Amino acid sequence: MTRRETLKCIHEPFGDAFYYGPERMSERFENDEEERTRAGFSDSTYQTILDRFEKEGAEGKRLFIKDMAYYLIPPDRRSISIAPSLSRIERGVGTNGTEQYLAKYRTNAENDDSQHTNQLGQGAKISNPSVIPGEILEKFHFTFLIRHPRSSIPSYYRCTVPPLDKHTGFYNFMPSEAGYEELRRLFDYLRSLGEIGPHIAGQTEYQPGYREAAEPAGKAQICVIDADDLLDRPNEIIQAFCESVGLHYDPAMLVWDTEEDLRQARQDFAKWKGFHEDALASSSLKPRQHKKKVKTKDEEDAEWRETFGEEAAKVIRETVDANISDYEYLKQFAMRF
Repeated sequence: MTRRETLKCIHEPFGDAFYYGPERMSERFENDEEERTRAGFSDSTYQTILDRFEKEGAEGKRLFIKDMAYYLIPPDRRSISIAPSLSRIERGVGTNGTEQYLAKYRTNAENDDSQHTNQLGQGAKISNPSVIPGEILEKFHFTFLIRHPRSSIPSYYRCTVPPLDKHTGFYNFMPSEAGYEELRRLFDYLRSLGEIGPHIAGQTEYQPGYREAAEPAGKAQICVIDADDLLDRPNEIIQAFCESVGLHYDPAMLVWDTEEDLRQARQDFAKWKGFHEDALASSSLKPRQHKKKVKTKDEEDAEWRETFGEEAAKVIRETVDANISDYEYLKQFAMRF
């Protein structure tokens, strides 16, 4: 957001279609038409979001889109079909036929023939896990930000219970919104397409399954950033990130202390009230004075019980444990210094 002269930032746009629009996949607001309308995104589809990118990109700035992989992938491993707005609907289908198509899509009753199957270097077949056609995904330059579930899950849980839930509008915790499995599936699919890799940003090694070779022309490095590393070494991480994605690095990127910076941040974060208060209260990114202490499971459980109660602590523990393997898988690709 501090590079406004060259970058246009778009904050979690696919959440509009995932939660609120006619192609919505989330059950969070499924029975709350009033909230979907109030949010202002009840007509948002995956196509209208892509149209927005086209319009914003026409201004000549490079787009920087921060989003969640799980907004692109049916929850709970439901069957996959390409979003209706991105599929060719048979000519002559009337309103009723279109509604039936959307209903079938929302329940993900069957697979779509437009799925792509490719090969990883290790020979594993990977199908497109998302509702976005592969030829559209190929247009993006992907990087991945990860955070250990022991930190992210209780933090997210806090946003779905009082008093924060009145600000976020999220009144219950849904483990499917953790997003680690979806991020891993998208990551592996992009690897299978050859859209990322084989070189790993911030590492000298190549990804598993590949021999050392020249970087494929026009393809992106694997760029994975762990949030704890970013907080411990922000200058090195951001500089390496910029080198990986082709941006000029300037230490001033890590400072946002003007009134215009704050105004822009408030505007960009307004859609997701209550989730970004810590960021809005900050003015720079500096190295932590002390690395975060890793607590034992018993210490974590005790802290969660004290903060959220016995039953909530159990749900948090189950969700954390369910996502650690996907986090650790992605962690092996993270930048190292």
